[in-house]
Amino acid sequence: MLRLLEKLPPGRALEFLHKIVDGICGRAYPRYQDYGSIWTLSEWMEVLEETMTYFKTAVGKNISDEEAAQQINELNSNYQEAITKCLKGRKEEIRNALVERVNAISSAQLQDFDWQLKLVLSSDKIAMLQMPLLNLDLDVRENGEIKPVSIEMNKEELQNLINALEAANKVAFTDIILILCS
Repeated sequence: MLRLLEKLPPGRALEFLHKIVDGICGRAYPRYQDYGSIWTLSEWMEVLEETMTYFKTAVGKNISDEEAAQQINELNSNYQEAITKCLKGRKEEIRNALVERVNAISSAQLQDFDWQLKLVLSSDKIAMLQMPLLNLDLDVRENGEIKPVSIEMNKEELQNLINALEAANKVAFTDIILILCS
């Protein structure tokens, strides 16, 4: 992994790595025209992909500095040092870019919530009911506007909601890891 990076003159490595991070953060990626004399087009695509994947994985999976260094230990020490310096210096910026990318999946975001548990003692049809009900009030921000959403659920509906949210969380977590590493 990243062995092709060693074709780059050591003096240009840090500049190249920062341009890769710029691209991850939504700015311009390095251009092939500037590096065409160093790599062939297929090598260029490979080094670009491997370098982006390394940075996204290191930050997205929040791996330790030691583990990140271990992944690049086959490289010359000049390149290891440049990669480590770039990663440490721009880790927070990469993390913010990855979080923004994940947040862009949906425009609706939960801003706040409130809940109340009520015990219904009777109704017009049944004299002795004693049924617990949950009132869930959500404040959802969508397109800059906060919309209130109120839901009333019995015990069974609440359990179904909890199960659905747990399943969605598992899927979302898997998707986030895939997005961060792609």
